[in-house]
Amino acid sequence: MPGRRTGGPGRNAVTGANPPGYGAAGAVPRPGRRLPARLAAGRGGHGGRRTLGAARYTAGSGAGWHPERGRDHPGSPPGRGGGRPAGQKEGESLLRYVAKRLLLLIPTLFGISVAVFGFLYLIPGDPAQAILGERATPELLAHLREEMGLNDPFWVQYARFAGRILHGDLGRSLRSGLPVSRDIAVRLPATIELTLAAMSIAVPLGVLAGVIAAVRRRTVLDYGVMAGSLVGVSMPIFWLGLVMMYYFAVDLKWLPPSGRLSVQYEAQVPFITGMYLVDTLLVGNWPAFVDAARHLVMPATALATIPAALIARMTRSSLLEVLQQDYVRTARAKGLVEWLVTLRHALPNAMLPVLTVTGLQVGMLLGGAVLTETIFSINGVGRYIVDSIANRDYPAVQGAVFVVATLFVLTNLVVDLLYALVDPRIRFD
Repeated sequence: MPGRRTGGPGRNAVTGANPPGYGAAGAVPRPGRRLPARLAAGRGGHGGRRTLGAARYTAGSGAGWHPERGRDHPGSPPGRGGGRPAGQKEGESLLRYVAKRLLLLIPTLFGISVAVFGFLYLIPGDPAQAILGERATPELLAHLREEMGLNDPFWVQYARFAGRILHGDLGRSLRSGLPVSRDIAVRLPATIELTLAAMSIAVPLGVLAGVIAAVRRRTVLDYGVMAGSLVGVSMPIFWLGLVMMYYFAVDLKWLPPSGRLSVQYEAQVPFITGMYLVDTLLVGNWPAFVDAARHLVMPATALATIPAALIARMTRSSLLEVLQQDYVRTARAKGLVEWLVTLRHALPNAMLPVLTVTGLQVGMLLGGAVLTETIFSINGVGRYIVDSIANRDYPAVQGAVFVVATLFVLTNLVVDLLYALVDPRIRFD
């Protein structure tokens, strides 16, 4: 009809164009509101919808991101692009977190050194008497005490000990006369190899048992897993090791009873890393690799019983809690099969407590599986500490315990860093 307007205010009746600042229908966007997609494309109706570079438009807003001019252009929505990439910010946050944790190691290790030195200082006994033995005379004892600095006050002896540690010197063994760091470097790989072998058994077994118990809750499988985990926690390792040694080594003769490698292979394997499984692979000696693996089966299995039981119980309790969440019910409502819901949606979100328990167990085993190393004649750090205590070898005990404590603290740091890989929601800010 003549005189009838075809658009909003100011729309040209001939061309149908809108004045600047108006949408396709002549509507003015209000400040702070989101423009509809069809209006943002600049065309009405359903023909030829387009997408602009800026996914969001906020009229009258302050400085923000602009698709062509960058971050500080007026009239663009804030918080989009510009500045540093997200990956760079996360990397800087991670570095700051690691630096902060490493700085916290200083007071932690200081407290550990004071505790270790103080406890050994209070232990009754005379190191000089232990060194001289039957040859001890009052003159020799007095001379040796003065030479070792045992007559100095406590704080003087501790200052001397702390000064050596700051220079990387753990002292010399009173029994062998060799540097303590050298003795530990020879024995620590055996403990690391045993720990990794035990955890490679405990983690898959514990997680699998915990998942089965959680999925089959209040069934025979659930009760069986819980009973087995209780037995695993309660069973003494020395008893289990002796029973396994009797049946599998003495009676059935399937496995070697003790040691790390048979005599005929010891001269064929050079000391590269100190871990026989790795060294035999590096030199390509497959018979020695099989022999080292057979020697490791029983001690690793006996040592894995307690960590596997703890991991199974933690996995079950954490997974049961996650299975009650809304997103799990949503996944089931969408028609996903139960095993996919459990393994892909529920289990990854239930792994944080399991990761914590695993890290604590690794730190404890690195401290030395004393009973396991003693029963199976493995010359590791735990056995070294026990022998040093029995021989009043104070520098050896102090150095070994300090190294073990440092490894335990570093293991906890690695576990904290792994949290972000398991759960992407965790940020190190």
